[in-house]
Amino acid sequence: MTRALVVAGAASGVGKTSLTLGILEALRRRGLRAQAFKVGPDFIDPQLHEVVTGRPSYSLDGWMCGRERVLATVARAVAGADVAVIEGVMGCFDGVDGTSDDGSTAQIAKWLGAPVVLVLDASAQSRSAAAVALGFERFDPALRVAGVIANRVGGATHARWVAEALRSACAAEPLGAVAHDPGLALPERYLGLVTAAEGPLTPARRQRLADAVETGVDMDRLLAAAAPLALPSVEPLAAPPPRARIAVARDLAFQFYYAENLDLLRAAGAELVFWSPLADHEPPAADGLLFGGGYPELHARALADNERCRKAVRAFIEAGRPVYAECGGLMYLTEAIEDTSGEVHPMVGVLAARVRMRPPRMTLGYVELQLTAPTPLGAPGAVARGHQFHFSTLDPVPATVARVYRGAEGYLVGRALMSYAHLHFASNPALARGFVDACAETR
Repeated sequence: MTRALVVAGAASGVGKTSLTLGILEALRRRGLRAQAFKVGPDFIDPQLHEVVTGRPSYSLDGWMCGRERVLATVARAVAGADVAVIEGVMGCFDGVDGTSDDGSTAQIAKWLGAPVVLVLDASAQSRSAAAVALGFERFDPALRVAGVIANRVGGATHARWVAEALRSACAAEPLGAVAHDPGLALPERYLGLVTAAEGPLTPARRQRLADAVETGVDMDRLLAAAAPLALPSVEPLAAPPPRARIAVARDLAFQFYYAENLDLLRAAGAELVFWSPLADHEPPAADGLLFGGGYPELHARALADNERCRKAVRAFIEAGRPVYAECGGLMYLTEAIEDTSGEVHPMVGVLAARVRMRPPRMTLGYVELQLTAPTPLGAPGAVARGHQFHFSTLDPVPATVARVYRGAEGYLVGRALMSYAHLHFASNPALARGFVDACAETR
């Protein structure tokens, strides 16, 4: 039976991801098969997990997907794994609002019955770290905080003081301390960490992260803290014979996809083929196109220079074939992207509006939407949940363009559906079936 633990933070920025990656690499060194998960709406951390484990990492979000589907996702993903490591989001109890644990790391830990290893940034405290840990222990008695890792300690004496304070006040076991080392930090930009596709997790950095964890953390005690998972029996998401071919844009500009969304598309009968709007002259032969989020603004010049591809995508849409584009995908299908320096780069030109990167305006939050008209994802009335996270601004879209979402912006031009919202198909698996149905109809 697979054992599991949750790596949770006392707050954002305490080093959860670096420590999780170090733990995953340390487990790999021991010959253990680790299955990673990430709590919350996140695309970048799961990509980094996959570099280490060689297995897709799945996002677990209680608000978007609900308990039944979260547990089913875990049950399917842990097949063949020895240890499940669930990286939390923000602080352990942070979620959709300030009054419940919906969408939080604590919610997922309780649903799984998995113990929590709390990561503290101890760089500016010693004995006070125990007060923080004690608060997390007592805040929700239904949550089991099994251990604590002190991150960014200043040396052996500092680490000893923190451990002594934890032992004197907390039930949670001090599992070790990781020394402050700027070299352990992963590079960041405005939407989070630099993506795995850009190569920040080099073999040397992986080794450094694992060395830091194995030097500072008692891995035997950490593994002993992991608890067996009691999960429902679920059928695997078997891929039936393909009935539609979907070309998925995946390169440095487009790379934000939930692993489960792709699984659900395959289970609905899609053959997925991956291609690059940056490098390829045109999409591969396909019945539909899927554009995920990413950083098209960082590659706007190259996307604009690939005029042959832009024209091919536009011709595909004008031929009435289904396209689904989220966030960065929406940006690519607009008339142009104006970058932070004011330079304007022409895009596909299906959506009659321009995207601007200045002044930077962050949009961040969960969304629940309802389809109000027939779309490539399904019929009117279908409900889905997801999130938005972007720094770009879309100019006013002409009133003649159909709006097909209630609860978020959603534009339909022909059979091209475009929105800033990233939808989690596990919130409504019928969406995946609807898109495959739409693509199959064009064969």
